[in-house]
Amino acid sequence: MGTQPKIVDELLARCTFAPAGTTAVCGVSGGADSLAMLALATAAGLEVTAVHVDHGLRPESASEADVVAAAAQQFGAAFRSERVELVDGADLEARARAARHEALGPGALTGHTADDQAETLLINLLRGAGVGGLGAMTPSPTKPILALRRSDTEALCAALGLTPVHDPSNDDPRFVRNRVRHELLPLMADISERDPVPLLARTADRARTAAAALDELAIDVDPTNCGELRSVHREIATSALRTWLRDGDGHPPSSAEIERVFDVVELRATATELSGRRRVQRSGGVLEILTHDV
Repeated sequence: MGTQPKIVDELLARCTFAPAGTTAVCGVSGGADSLAMLALATAAGLEVTAVHVDHGLRPESASEADVVAAAAQQFGAAFRSERVELVDGADLEARARAARHEALGPGALTGHTADDQAETLLINLLRGAGVGGLGAMTPSPTKPILALRRSDTEALCAALGLTPVHDPSNDDPRFVRNRVRHELLPLMADISERDPVPLLARTADRARTAAAALDELAIDVDPTNCGELRSVHREIATSALRTWLRDGDGHPPSSAEIERVFDVVELRATATELSGRRRVQRSGGVLEILTHDV
C-alpha cells in the first residue's frame, strides 16, 4: 500500500481489533463500512480473509463480489465469495442476516459502526427491550469499528481511493432499521437540534454496565426457585431468568416471555410457552423447562 494516509492511524486508535497476527474473517459487502473495516484490519496486522456473501436477491449483487475481491487484493488480504439462496418475502431481513452469519462462520468480523449502535438501541427500545437490550451491541474484536461513525468510514474509503457499492435494500422502507435510519434519527436530530448518535451510543454503554451489574447480583439466585425469585428485586430476578431461558442459539427471551414466566412464578398461571418449542411450568415451587417434540 505504500505510505498510508494519516486517517488510518487516527481511526485505528479508536478500534478494537485483535492483536497483530491474528487470523480473521471479515464480512465485506462492498459498502463503505465493511471496506473500511477490511482496510483497517489489514493495517492492524491481522491475517485477513475478506468474505463476500451474495444473497442472490439482486441481479447486480454478484458483480459486487468483484469490488470486494479488488479491495482484498489492494490490501493484501485473501478473498472468497459465498452465495446463499434467498427469496423475497416475510422476515427477509432476519433470514438474510441468519444466512449471512452461517456463511461467514463463527467469530467473523462485522463492520457495525456507532450509527448502527444507535439504530439497534432504538429498534430494541421499540420492541420493548429491557436493560440488556438497550445495551445493543458490545464492543469486541468481532465488532472492531463500533466506535467509528459512517462519516469516518466514508472518509477513509475516499482517502484510500475506494468506491463503495450502494445496496438499494438499505433504502427500502419496509425494513424497520431503514425507517429508523432515514426517518426517526433525522427527526430526533431536528427536535433536539443535535446529533443523537453519540448520546444513544453512550446510553448503550451505560445500559451494558447496568446489565452487567444486575447479572453479577443474579449469580447466586436460583432461577428455578420461585421463592428465591420473589424474594429479590424484580430486575435481579429478571436477569437470573434471562440467563436461564436463553435458547439453544444463545438468544435471550423477549420481555413478553419474561413477563409470562413471572406469571407462573407468582401463581397467576401454571405454565407458559416460549420460543423454540419450549414450555416453562411450575411444580412444588420449582420451575422447569420442557421441550416439545413437535
